[in-house]
Amino acid sequence: MVFSSSVFLFAFLPLFLAAYFAMPRRGAKNVVLLLFSLLFYAWGEPVYVWLMVGSICFNWAFGFAIGKCAESSRGLRRALLVADLALNLLILGFYKYQGFIAQNVNAALGEEFIAELNLALPIGISFFTLQAITYVVDVYRGQVRAQRNPLYLGMYIAMFPQLVAGPIVRYSDIEAEIDNRRVTLAGFAQGVRLFIIGLGKKVLLANTAGTLADSLLTQKAADIGFLGCFSGVTAYTFQIYFDFSGYSDMAIGLGKMMGFDYPRNFNYPYTSTSATEFWRRWHMSLGGFFRDYVYIPLGGNRVSTPRWVFNTMVVWTLTGIWHGAAWNFVLWGVYWGVLILAEKLFLQRLLDRLPRLVQHLYCAVLFFFGWLLFSVTGLHNVVEWFCAMFGAYGFTGTSTVWELQSWSYVSLIPVFVVGSLPWAPWLRKKLEAWAAGDPKRAVVAAPAKGNEAVPPCEAVVPAGAAKGRARALTAVNAAVDVALLAVMALSAMSIVSSAYNPFIYFQF
Repeated sequence: MVFSSSVFLFAFLPLFLAAYFAMPRRGAKNVVLLLFSLLFYAWGEPVYVWLMVGSICFNWAFGFAIGKCAESSRGLRRALLVADLALNLLILGFYKYQGFIAQNVNAALGEEFIAELNLALPIGISFFTLQAITYVVDVYRGQVRAQRNPLYLGMYIAMFPQLVAGPIVRYSDIEAEIDNRRVTLAGFAQGVRLFIIGLGKKVLLANTAGTLADSLLTQKAADIGFLGCFSGVTAYTFQIYFDFSGYSDMAIGLGKMMGFDYPRNFNYPYTSTSATEFWRRWHMSLGGFFRDYVYIPLGGNRVSTPRWVFNTMVVWTLTGIWHGAAWNFVLWGVYWGVLILAEKLFLQRLLDRLPRLVQHLYCAVLFFFGWLLFSVTGLHNVVEWFCAMFGAYGFTGTSTVWELQSWSYVSLIPVFVVGSLPWAPWLRKKLEAWAAGDPKRAVVAAPAKGNEAVPPCEAVVPAGAAKGRARALTAVNAAVDVALLAVMALSAMSIVSSAYNPFIYFQF
């Protein structure tokens, strides 16, 4: 089940909200959330839901045991942590990478040494496994208390809003909210607004871009030439952003409806001026995980230069592997690791001397070719597509401009570009400053470099604002809400009338 489906919108979500808010006590609400989360997962994974239940049980047991061990029992605590990590990674590795390992080992040996099991990938296993790991590690570090109630830990790991695609929510992010969260009408309305924004991104923008991307990415570079390859990767560039950021917005909005504050996962990454900045803005919860649970434990940058290079490349190779069991994902991770190292060592000093527009273009080229590596399967195909970008197969290959259908999407490019720019927070700041009569307040905050709460969808009427301006700002907010209702209606009609509704991150 996905958020952008008629079953979720018109059946699951209304039933869940009715049951959830019918419960008078927080403990009962937590149990309802757990049960509906398991139902949500079982809808698409009726067998693998037991794998998740098993993950909940053994992670609760290890976390509880580590929490009960005295500080003096460091050896036992460390042994329990290692055992838990090994079990989590073994399960993830078996289901996600068994086929990849078997293929490569058999190819290297020239015989079938390992049977390829062709296992179906449990949906969301990469996300809920990382969340479980952060919980146990944080208990070991003494940063959170071990959860005594296994049902509450199950609710955290299985929580349906962020179960299948994140953001990766650490237990420390919501520890206090498990027992003490408050749901307010304003917070619930804020969550609804965020959910509608995410739904519109996914259904109206990502699905539209995905139609072109899917028609081109499966073809050979020689058949579609420069125009087809360029159009396919461009469409995918917008599809993956609106698909994933839209899903994150919906997840964060659903969390707010229940009183949870999930971490922000995207901060307008396509406005970046460097590879380093791009990854501070893209999938921020994943970057935070690898920083705090892999990079820093390895020594981070407080080591010798060769060791720092090693640490960086380990993190980025793992980032690539985490996204998928294929060599193009490994190459994608190495690609970003090399770029970030180059910027840290010397390139950033050169970039800082260039005009900001040039820096933006530089970064756009980086993530464009990065998505080429990410979206085209098979290293041979990647090489052919890369060559096509430089005219190796002509402008349209063996196709015609009309057959490629790229021309029919030209008018949508401005919509995609505007949708990926931070014009909304900029305009909101301007309106708030105008209402307050203070132009200096119109300065938009510096780019976020870590997790933070999602900015509000509506302008806040400043205290002490003149009545006329306060009323004008309230009218603007009302108009925005009307526009969001229109987005919701259009999204619902699109979902009902179209069978095309892919979700890219199911494969991860």
